[in-house]
Amino acid sequence: MDPICHTLVGGALAQSGLKRRTAFGTGALLVGANLPDADVLAYAWSPLVALEFRRGWTHGVLAMVVWPLLLTALLLAWARIRHGRYRAAGQPIRPLQLLALSTIAILSHPLLDLLNTYGVRWLMPFSGRWFYGDALFIVDPWVWLALAGGIALSVWREHRTGLPAPGIPRVALVALALYAAAMTTVGWATRRAVAAEYSRETGVRGPLVVASPVPVNPFARDIVLTGADQYMTGRYDWRLAERWEAERTYPLPGMSADDPTVWTAAETADGRRFLVWSRLPTFQLEYGLDSMRVHLIDLRYAREPDARFGTLTIALPSQRAERHDPLDSTFLAR
Repeated sequence: MDPICHTLVGGALAQSGLKRRTAFGTGALLVGANLPDADVLAYAWSPLVALEFRRGWTHGVLAMVVWPLLLTALLLAWARIRHGRYRAAGQPIRPLQLLALSTIAILSHPLLDLLNTYGVRWLMPFSGRWFYGDALFIVDPWVWLALAGGIALSVWREHRTGLPAPGIPRVALVALALYAAAMTTVGWATRRAVAAEYSRETGVRGPLVVASPVPVNPFARDIVLTGADQYMTGRYDWRLAERWEAERTYPLPGMSADDPTVWTAAETADGRRFLVWSRLPTFQLEYGLDSMRVHLIDLRYAREPDARFGTLTIALPSQRAERHDPLDSTFLAR
């Protein structure tokens, strides 16, 4: 999910009463909820390096052990430097409580990231396998509204009465969990419906269907179906009588006469980085007088080479295309 969502979850956890367990409780929850995204620093190298690295080491099982210990140690060190003792604003710092809050907040991060189509590599560094929930769009305004509303009402009531109001953000967190469960169910039902219709029409059983959430509309899904020799894309909407119709097809790698050239591009350093992350890779070829361009596209996020995110263009000299000698590559990132 996006940083605003992670921050709101940390804020809601704090307002739900957890912040009162120890000094720096709010800081542990807010920082911890965002800490695994420290891998954003990989953008300092290049967008492609970041794409290969993100949601891996800092989101995996080993990081889930290390991050809470590191965050707790940093907060205790800050308290010692800033206040000269393990107290802040008259409230004692309880290290075990601080560790517990750091753990809760940090664990919330990969759990939320699992809910979208980008995915997360939970088993890093032991396995690079990606896990996908396909439940929520990466920026979901309904999640923002529920969490921000719960936090705002709780803070307003706390200032108005002088008493904590943990019940309101707790309701918001429960609403988030129920919404995520409902959206997971919608995704599961959509995949089954599309796969069943395709099987009836073609006789092919069990096609792979990715039903990605779309912005704002919880009843619609963006569909990518992996057929026998091609991808089929379209939109499924539960509110419409004709819920699903394939709109366009794309080549499936491994099923095309152009594959030698495509694999030449895919075997470059940038091509490998892109494919580590890509889930539904396809390609388009663009021929020039003395060179050609191979456009690698991930159908989760792009349909054309000029998309803002999810594409990689690799230029190959025509006479060297079969000799694995790339000329240059350009990654188009958000």
